[in-house]
Amino acid sequence: MRTVQVAEAKAKFSALLAAVEAGEEISITRHGKIVARIVPDTPRMAADVFRSCWEDTDVDLEAPADMLPEPTPDWD
Repeated sequence: MRTVQVAEAKAKFSALLAAVEAGEEISITRHGKIVARIVPDTPRMAADVFRSCWEDTDVDLEAPADMLPEPTPDWD
């Protein structure tokens, strides 16, 4: 991740956006502290976000079989 000062970000904003479009993440700093990040806008689904949680584990993601309905009491 590249880090740039606010003044440089103002002067080279178009070039920074081109770098972000190419996949780079850029941090913008003021007085040495990060105040913002420019990241690529990649649409993601929730499944993509959590995919790493279940890809490398032995988690069983199969849905359980439907249960038979329970009898209801007679309300005579």
